[in-house]
Amino acid sequence: MAERYRKRGLDKTAQRMVAFLEEQGIGGASMLEVGGGIGAIQIELLRKGVEHTVNLELSPAYDQQAAQLLAEAGLQDRAERRLLDIAADPQAVESADIVVLHQVVCCYPDYERLLGASAQHAQRLIVFSYPRRNALFRLLAGAVNLTFKLRRKEFRGFMHPPEAMIAAVEDQGLEQAFAHAGPFWQIAGLRRPPAQPVPAK
Repeated sequence: MAERYRKRGLDKTAQRMVAFLEEQGIGGASMLEVGGGIGAIQIELLRKGVEHTVNLELSPAYDQQAAQLLAEAGLQDRAERRLLDIAADPQAVESADIVVLHQVVCCYPDYERLLGASAQHAQRLIVFSYPRRNALFRLLAGAVNLTFKLRRKEFRGFMHPPEAMIAAVEDQGLEQAFAHAGPFWQIAGLRRPPAQPVPAK
């Protein structure tokens, strides 16, 4: 994965997510990414003005590749990686201006807990991607899950309802500001409205 990023950069869905965040203003912002893998989105946002990033993973599988990429970019002092399930232990990590979940929600069974906890940590913005939910993709997801089951792998993919996922974030006080529907992946970007002034008595 790291070599692919070196050669091709971000995938198109990640590019759109980064573009949405950049349009909202990210200079000096803090960022929390849930399941960032090799940390490609973090590197791009650090280059574009984000001050510091924290990445949460359930496994250390990508740590070595991520460390190499950060070192190559000279950004290792501005990025932190931790093993933590934010849905299970949301109090164990600080909030951030920006929260990102790219191709993560479909890997987690309880989307309400995951997105709810992630949204609670988003002081300004949250953006997440998820697969299209139609008959073809449900069929493909079923075939993939059957393959994992036959191979006795624990991993399963999930096709959560998009409206319910967005509602789980909106329940934490954010409003949808961006949506994109690609051939495979969709994106939802939400922002926290500015605090309303207290009316004068």
